[in-house]
Amino acid sequence: MKKIAFTGGGTIGHVAVNLALIPEAQKRNIETIYIGSKNGIEKEMITDSAKDTKYISISSGKLRRYLSFENLKDIFKVMKGVFDARKVLKKEKPDLVFSKGGFVSVPVIIAAKSLKIPTIVHESDVTPGLANKIAMKFATRMYTTFEETLKYVPNEKSDYIGAIIREDLRGGSKEEGYRLTGFNSKLPVLLIMGGSLGSKVLNESIRANLNYLTKKYQIIHLTGKGHLDNTIKNENYVQYEFVSNELMHFYAITSTVISRAGANAIYEFATLKLPMLLIPLGLDQSRGDQIDNAKIFEKNGYAKVLQEKEVNQSNLVRQLDQLENERTDIIDKMSNFKESYTKETLFNKIEEDIK
Repeated sequence: MKKIAFTGGGTIGHVAVNLALIPEAQKRNIETIYIGSKNGIEKEMITDSAKDTKYISISSGKLRRYLSFENLKDIFKVMKGVFDARKVLKKEKPDLVFSKGGFVSVPVIIAAKSLKIPTIVHESDVTPGLANKIAMKFATRMYTTFEETLKYVPNEKSDYIGAIIREDLRGGSKEEGYRLTGFNSKLPVLLIMGGSLGSKVLNESIRANLNYLTKKYQIIHLTGKGHLDNTIKNENYVQYEFVSNELMHFYAITSTVISRAGANAIYEFATLKLPMLLIPLGLDQSRGDQIDNAKIFEKNGYAKVLQEKEVNQSNLVRQLDQLENERTDIIDKMSNFKESYTKETLFNKIEEDIK
């Protein structure tokens, strides 16, 4: 029986593709384990959603793009993470490591290389993140969601495969979505997704316009951890820090989305034909990957884009109204969208690597 060790974490996006692939591996009688951090979001997501997958924690530091004394301390955490990962891999003896990125994946990829275990790295965004830039030096193969990414990675070991979407996200129940939220079918549902850590700017703008918006929509607001406002009392507004298994049911009742522009999320919206207003992370908080993702979706006619520095009450409402005016055209354009590779096709490739 073959075995794959999945890794990746820190954000929802670094776990979503793994959650899509794990059931496909298990269908093929491949044992799955997951190597993640001790307290990262991946631990909760995998424990809740990945059936029959053992979760194993290792030490991990944080990779920063700026000078900080914490970087020095984290060098030692990463080194310990490599030691931890080697110990896990020697015990579990996987045939392959599949990494989705995030700082926890770097020690795992380095350890796998030292043990001559084949490794695959997946990059969802247009430009590789810092973790994947490091990991690709040690990886056997890299697969990309965007074709444009091939300009930034070693061609000799990289392939464009397109988006990989969790199959269960298509199977949500409207009845369950309405039950969970207390909503009904009288008003359309607007889903607000601020990313794993939440968006203060987006949260504040939504709440400042809440009286206006809840006349037109019922709102599901995913605020990010620590960003709930329990003083708000409105029958057309519900808020959650984070959801996992409930998301597919929320998608089933959603009409329109306002979101950050993480690649996995926006590909899910396109697959489900949900018109989206994207507010990408700015350059003050990121390397600009979400800005690049949003530009491509805007160019293809799948989304409207509002830069974070332009977010205010009037601009948010104006862009949302424009999105609704063009929703039929946007949905028509998204009808041309398709996943470039199915999970089955990707796993045919993966099985070639573990023969």
